[in-house]
Amino acid sequence: MNDVARRIIRSAERIVSFSGAGLSAESGVPTFRDPQTGGLWKDFDPTRLASPQGFAADPDLVTEWYAWRRRTIAEAQPNPAHTALAARGDITHVTQNVDDLLRRAGAQHVIELHGTIARDRCHAACGHEEAVDLADPPGLRACPACGDHLRPDVVWFGETLPAEAWEAAERACVSCEAMLVVGTSAAVYPAAGLIALCKSAGAKIIIVNTQPSEASDLADVELLGKAGEIVPELLQERH
Repeated sequence: MNDVARRIIRSAERIVSFSGAGLSAESGVPTFRDPQTGGLWKDFDPTRLASPQGFAADPDLVTEWYAWRRRTIAEAQPNPAHTALAARGDITHVTQNVDDLLRRAGAQHVIELHGTIARDRCHAACGHEEAVDLADPPGLRACPACGDHLRPDVVWFGETLPAEAWEAAERACVSCEAMLVVGTSAAVYPAAGLIALCKSAGAKIIIVNTQPSEASDLADVELLGKAGEIVPELLQERH
C-alpha cells in the first residue's frame, strides 16, 4: 500500500494536503474534544468555550481557555509530519487546524479554513486584527478601533468559514491530482466535503490516520498509523 501511495504522490504535479487535529496531536497539541486536556477545561462543553453565545455569556472564561490553548501550542514543536509536508513546496496545505505548526515548520502555501489562534480580531468584525504572542497571550481587552471585545481569529461553532480561505481551498481541490488527507475524522463540515470534491474532480485520495474515518470509503489508499512515521516516507522527493 505504501508503494501505491508513493507512486500516486510522485506522479502528481498538483497535490493538496488536507489536515486535521491528528496531525498536531503527535506534537502534544490536544485534539479539541480530548478529555485529557487537563485541569478545569475538561469539565466544560466545548460549545460553551468556542461559540459566539459562549463568548457573550462569559468572555473572561473563553479568553482564559484560549490563553491556555495558546500557551500549549507555544510549547509544542512541529513533528516529522509537519516538517515533511512543509518541505514540499509543490503542495498546497489546506488545514482545519488553528495552530501555527505547519507555518513554523516552513510551509509556504497554507490555507487556514478555521482561522488561526495566533491572531486576534474584533468580535464586531470592524476589521481590526493583531498578532498574539502565543507564549504570553493577552487577557480580555477592547478593540482599539471600535471598542468591542477582541477575540481569537478562529471559526467558532455556528460561524461560517472565511470566504477567501474557502474559495482558495475549493480552487486547489478541483485542480489537484492527489489529495493527502492527514489526521482528520472527516466529520466536520463543510471542510470535510473538500475530500469528496477532490474525488469527484478525479484526484486520487490517500488517507493517513490512526483509525478509519468517515472518508475511508473515498480513499484510493488508506494508511493507518502515526502521521509522523508515514508522511515523511510518502513524501520523499522524486529521484
